[in-house]
Amino acid sequence: MKKEIMEWIKTIVISILIALLVTAFVKPTMVQGYSMEPTLSENDLLIINQLLYKRDIPERGDIVVFESSQLDEEGNQKLFIKRVVGLPGEKIQISDGKVYINDSLLSEEYLTEDYTHGEIHETIPTNNLFVIGDNRNNSMDSRNAEIGIIDFDAVVGKAVIRLFPFSAMGKIE
Repeated sequence: MKKEIMEWIKTIVISILIALLVTAFVKPTMVQGYSMEPTLSENDLLIINQLLYKRDIPERGDIVVFESSQLDEEGNQKLFIKRVVGLPGEKIQISDGKVYINDSLLSEEYLTEDYTHGEIHETIPTNNLFVIGDNRNNSMDSRNAEIGIIDFDAVVGKAVIRLFPFSAMGKIE
């Protein structure tokens, strides 16, 4: 009984916090798909900071939500969530399953698989980002022509907090 009451209180408090944050500067977003596993799972409820990149640019390692050119069932631009790997002006190379930035091997502690598919050799243009899902075997990202390198203007915000499931609630790293 006491545990149930605590869960109800937690749910109410979280609901109030969500309502306050949503009206101020954030956007709740539900993860759809498996491209960010193991970091994020399908149906995780995230809070996206929409103001952060109004004054700063994304950093390598940030998990960002961005609009794609693909449309959903209602005709709206699909949102994708991926990790920033390459920044403007950097040379990105993917070969032999490894990711290199400016000829240095990229350290990616968040991956459970150490092989990245694809062959990429390009320089990221100004005001653009190269993004990849953490689940390298199951991710449509900048390695794919359908997504490609993304423009800063397409970035909706940074994923900062996971609200659900409650067992994984907290800051997103």
